Amino acid sequence: MNRNLWLLTLCQGLFLTNNVTFIAINGLVGLSLAPLGWMATIPVMGYVVGAALSTTPVAWVQSRFGRKRSFQIGAAVAIFSALLCAYAVIHKNFALLCVATLIAGFYSANAALYRFAAAELAQPSHKEKAVSWVMAGGLIGAVVGPNLAQYTRTLLPTPFAAAYTALAVVAALALLLVSSVAFAEAPQPKKGEVVNTGRPLSEIMRQPLFIVAALAGSLGYGVMNLLMAATPIAMQTCGFTFDNSALVLEWHVIGMFAPGFFTGHLIKRFGALSIMGVGLALNLACVAIALSGIQLHQFLIALFLLGVGWNFLFTGATTVALKAYRPEERDKAQGALNFFQFSTLAISSFSSGALVTTQGWQLLNWGSLVPMLVIAAALGLLIRVKRQGGFAG
Repeated sequence: MNRNLWLLTLCQGLFLTNNVTFIAINGLVGLSLAPLGWMATIPVMGYVVGAALSTTPVAWVQSRFGRKRSFQIGAAVAIFSALLCAYAVIHKNFALLCVATLIAGFYSANAALYRFAAAELAQPSHKEKAVSWVMAGGLIGAVVGPNLAQYTRTLLPTPFAAAYTALAVVAALALLLVSSVAFAEAPQPKKGEVVNTGRPLSEIMRQPLFIVAALAGSLGYGVMNLLMAATPIAMQTCGFTFDNSALVLEWHVIGMFAPGFFTGHLIKRFGALSIMGVGLALNLACVAIALSGIQLHQFLIALFLLGVGWNFLFTGATTVALKAYRPEERDKAQGALNFFQFSTLAISSFSSGALVTTQGWQLLNWGSLVPMLVIAAALGLLIRVKRQGGFAG
């Protein structure tokens, strides 16, 4: 760890504070403002749809202006979108709230690249640990996010308006910190110079390494988001208070990011595919516990295991992805990975609200087994390719 990685870790924590607070309150605010109950998680979906739509512009901005300028623009957009959310809530404008969260997706698409920027700031032999440590910065969001939502929800006459306003302050701090990071920027081409952009994206995407990294990263994130976004609504339906939901979400996000202190070491020792397999097993354990009952401890344990499982899957998928492209192919490959990730999140966010309000918590959990089986098949494919000498690690 060096100064730049520490600053990037703090930026990750502030980003996750934004992310977790959005997850904690957007569904509930949507439920109170939406014309129909099944539309409750559209603001959550808007956030990830905005991120999906922003992946190509972000890739272009990063290629044209570099990491730092793109990350700065993302933080500035976060400030604006948070204030617009507060305005929408105060004026009870559901459509404007959805637009505001759509705009906020630009910040998410930028910050999703922090993990790749971390790998570029580390020596080649420590890339896995750099990714893992920066992701561990999400612990800040695990603690601050739910508590920020809990303690600010009634500070203004309109519930949760103060929470959105506080997120603008969090984004301003992120802007200050990211401006202090010395990123490993790609050299800018001279005027008239022919730029080598590497292989076509279609060729990169046909590699087994890329396919499995995209599938495991996207579907693993989608399953996690499907269950996480539905949890506050499911717990409210079961009679739990917002404080109970905040506690469950806090431990869920701790599960997501606390393993970051050692996931990189585990991947280095046992290999990315083995750790991803453990992550998938933990996701299956989460569903088993969620299906066993609807007591507070069952929600808490299930969501904690879901968080740890996501960490193992996502960190492993990121490590695998680093081997699927060359340095000159960085921006387009990472942009494609983020597009698949956020598109899956958009689908899971909408499905989450629609399923939990119409079919219930139990059926939602049964449905989450389908993408898990796809991940298992993808991992099995890559293990076979590895045994045939297709790649090392």
